[in-house]
Amino acid sequence: MERFRVLLVDAAPGALLGRELERLLGHGLAVTLNLRRVADRAGARADWGGRADWGGRGGRVDFTDFDPFDEAALLAETVRDGLGHDAVKSRAGVPLRAAFLAGATRPGLAHPLRVIGRAGAGTDHVDLAAAARHGIAVTHTPGSNAAAVAEFALAQLLTLTRDIRSYDESAHRGEWRAPVAPPPELSELTLGIVGPGRIGLALAGRAEALGMEVRTYGRRRAPEAASGPPVPEAVPGPPAPAPDPPTPNLRPAATLSDLLATSDVVSLHLPLTPETRGLIGRDALALMRPGAILLNTARGGIVDEQALAEALRDPAHPLAAAAVDTFAHEHAAFASPLFGLPNALLTPHIAGMTRTAMATAALRCADHIAALLAGRPEGVPVVTA
Repeated sequence: MERFRVLLVDAAPGALLGRELERLLGHGLAVTLNLRRVADRAGARADWGGRADWGGRGGRVDFTDFDPFDEAALLAETVRDGLGHDAVKSRAGVPLRAAFLAGATRPGLAHPLRVIGRAGAGTDHVDLAAAARHGIAVTHTPGSNAAAVAEFALAQLLTLTRDIRSYDESAHRGEWRAPVAPPPELSELTLGIVGPGRIGLALAGRAEALGMEVRTYGRRRAPEAASGPPVPEAVPGPPAPAPDPPTPNLRPAATLSDLLATSDVVSLHLPLTPETRGLIGRDALALMRPGAILLNTARGGIVDEQALAEALRDPAHPLAAAAVDTFAHEHAAFASPLFGLPNALLTPHIAGMTRTAMATAALRCADHIAALLAGRPEGVPVVTA
């Protein structure tokens, strides 16, 4: 019986690549690895390609090399030689839109696309309605990076509240300066969390442990255990995430306006949906406390970046600073009106990129893909439109 075929659009980085490939191969899947974002391409070919004279097919792993953000190239490689792939896996949010999904499931393919796997939580890069029309299951790994993103949000908070970047720059210039006005300690601040899901609750527990008062807005979900199908004993599992600190003293806000008006720091932890797109715009920003800070490690489209940039440029605006890790336009299209603003701390969507988080996401995603292809959906998270 021919094996199910899986295209790794963008594989796990560094040493995690080998663990991801072993996991997929351990499930009996045939793997095509896109080398475009692999740092050691020659090493990957040598380790996984089989014969030294092999030209790209026939070893333990097949290889290809293309820009996954080029939709035409992505489709061409997915259906190459009329074979197709039963599943595609990504971690960087490569757009999978209606035209691609139609082409990847066209009649005549030996392996029409059946499963999309995301090594991460967000699935806004997938046209879920089109996936449903074509019978494609979309799975992801919710909670795999909760601790990593919560820690990063705390790093953003401390960097901005203590003005660490400014002092670092001054010290490198040989300048010795003290604060004009002493900053507050965390225990003096109220943290407002918009979206108390897995990441929001992980942040809440850590913030409370540091003495902050925490308020939340949105539907609260209890943290869930790692989901997924049973893992073969011969394949080592991902590292177990550390337990989140308890969150016994959350104060829910009745409305978003109430949360914004009563929080010194507001951290966003929502999925990007039609309802949340543009949620934080001019009107919402104007409601914030004087001297407030906004943190966004969720999705760029939740915040109106132009409105945020205008607020940060206005010395009379209540918003004092913002830390942004996710943008409306990322990767090759990376652009933002926030560029160059000294009170905007910008990072390239790296909040969830720790060794534990990325290993957990990659291996769990492999398990989910294998289970769905084998007709064992029990316990596998599947996203619907």
